[in-house]
Amino acid sequence: MRKMMMLALPLAVIGAVPGCQTWGPTWSELTGARWNLTDEYRRRGVIEQVDNQGSFAQMPIKIEPGEHRIVMGSYAPGWSGGPSLKVMELNVLPCKRYYLNGQFQNNIDPSWTPVVDYVEDIAGCQIVAKK
Repeated sequence: MRKMMMLALPLAVIGAVPGCQTWGPTWSELTGARWNLTDEYRRRGVIEQVDNQGSFAQMPIKIEPGEHRIVMGSYAPGWSGGPSLKVMELNVLPCKRYYLNGQFQNNIDPSWTPVVDYVEDIAGCQIVAKK
């Protein structure tokens, strides 16, 4: 019985794998993490939705390159309410990681603007030429 259980576990894991999303040699990524810590009044971004889909299984968020509609929030220091949400249209290039943050005008006003803080290359990602 114990031996059968030891064999059943790997088979159950293998059976679950086809349901997972796989990424080819080309993808892009989004994160709300800060890259540049010296920008005054810049705060971490909270990515709520990408193309009307939320609840992301991983960070950074993997997406296909191309045009995307991103809904995000950002927290003002000392602001007790939740973040106000903003919509950002972004043309995402292949094999790039985008750091999306909120730019506030000061530490008092909770209004902000979504910004791309930094874009970097993704190691191991390969741009495949279209046929």
